[in-house]
Amino acid sequence: MGRLYTEKVNIGYGERLIVKQLTVNIPDQKITAIIGPNGCGKSTLLKAMTRIISHRSGAVVLDGKDIATERTKKLAQKMAILPQNPESARGLTVAELVSYGRFPYQRGFGRLSQKDREAINWALDVTGTKDYRYRPVDALSGGQRQRVWIAMALAQQTEIIFLDEPTTYLDIAHQLEVLELLKRLNKEQQRTIVMVLHDINQASRYSDYMIALKDGEVAKAGTCEEVITRDVLKTVFHIDADIQLDPHTNKPMCLSYHLIKGE
Repeated sequence: MGRLYTEKVNIGYGERLIVKQLTVNIPDQKITAIIGPNGCGKSTLLKAMTRIISHRSGAVVLDGKDIATERTKKLAQKMAILPQNPESARGLTVAELVSYGRFPYQRGFGRLSQKDREAINWALDVTGTKDYRYRPVDALSGGQRQRVWIAMALAQQTEIIFLDEPTTYLDIAHQLEVLELLKRLNKEQQRTIVMVLHDINQASRYSDYMIALKDGEVAKAGTCEEVITRDVLKTVFHIDADIQLDPHTNKPMCLSYHLIKGE
């Protein structure tokens, strides 16, 4: 196993078990994409791996320790998460919200240090949000707000970044900007990126490793070539897909598909 993994983890809400005996390994310094149909446990898995919710049994292990035993601030210095539906930032400016990413490093009265300010300015710059740093978050469009939340996660400057559908609310150009940014962070700064994506082709194009979930279990995990296959997509999504190589990346892509009747 690598630096971050789960071992026979069970996760659920109330009496309902969503993720069942799940063992997954997250490759270090790589981009991992998690795909699967709605309700299969993708977001639930991310929340458990970042301790937003507790797992019922099994273990989520980071650097040899179960994250359940790690101090909150220490854990927040190692991993950041952008959830699918971030909480309201009512009354905050863009810069104020992004500054919350520096909380794990603050002491005493929580004043921002020079290093904090540099991290905030960098995050605003790389996400293209610095021009409205003094505007209220509530006054922004959905796409602008999404990039501000990403900036907050980046300001945390962790080695591992989790993102749950980071391209939500973004048009196609801004989707690619965000994914190219994550790719650059991975290549230039060796950040480990774990993201849930609905777009299969984007997942294949931008990831090194993929995990396909179905009904709370791993249907297939491996390289894009191992996961984006006709058989796997049939099992996971109940579609008959035409798989071709992307001429720009030489990675597999779903060119066309249709629903398998009776599945």
